[in-house]
Amino acid sequence: MTNNILVFIPTYNEKNNVERLLRQILSLNVIGMDVLFIDDNSPDGTGEVIDALSHKHPGVFALHRKGKLGIGSAHKKGIEWAYKRSYKILITMDSDMTHSPSYIPKLIKKSKEADLVIASRFLSKRSMVGWNYLRTLMSRLSHLMSKSVLGLNYDVSNAYRLYNLQKINSKIFDLVQSDSYSFFYESLYILKQNGVMIVEIPVTLFSRKYGSSKMRLSDIYLHFRNLFILIFRNVFKPAEIKLNA
Repeated sequence: MTNNILVFIPTYNEKNNVERLLRQILSLNVIGMDVLFIDDNSPDGTGEVIDALSHKHPGVFALHRKGKLGIGSAHKKGIEWAYKRSYKILITMDSDMTHSPSYIPKLIKKSKEADLVIASRFLSKRSMVGWNYLRTLMSRLSHLMSKSVLGLNYDVSNAYRLYNLQKINSKIFDLVQSDSYSFFYESLYILKQNGVMIVEIPVTLFSRKYGSSKMRLSDIYLHFRNLFILIFRNVFKPAEIKLNA
């Protein structure tokens, strides 16, 4: 039997989280689901851990890249890997335990209604438990700007998503330029511009317990710079936004 669902998890210095996360995913006993880790040459030994997990568990795969090439580029690689192996459903999530695997069955159920399902922090009041003030502020500011400037009333920066690959043209992802955190809102905007049906489910995200955040000040700068570049492309270079524009 060929599995149809892939959970993709990019990693960088998450040695203390990946095994715990995988254990929670496997405990769901979702039929026909594989897991893919892609590690960016983590100096803490995460690569060795995911190799061991892939050898121990059938349906768990580990890929390695030469260095820290960007969270967006990791997602592009995971998406490409899923399409090439004919998975029907792709679920993407973070490796730091902020995304609870318990929502995976809900994402799968909701996928019957749409092409893309987003796990949203903005559908309930208390949805970011233990987050510090700065991180909460940045998330809400990004949400506000994307809503007002791009017309995206979704959780644009959350990586916890389900893509219904059967319904999404793989070439749409070739239009996404960002290799950084900007990938998340850029991909969402381009998918919507190409007619992809998007829905959300409410989730609660927890602060990480092990390790530290990978986001840097330069990532925040790129996030907002790329937002305005995306607006420019949409107005002056629509062929970069829409297929067959």
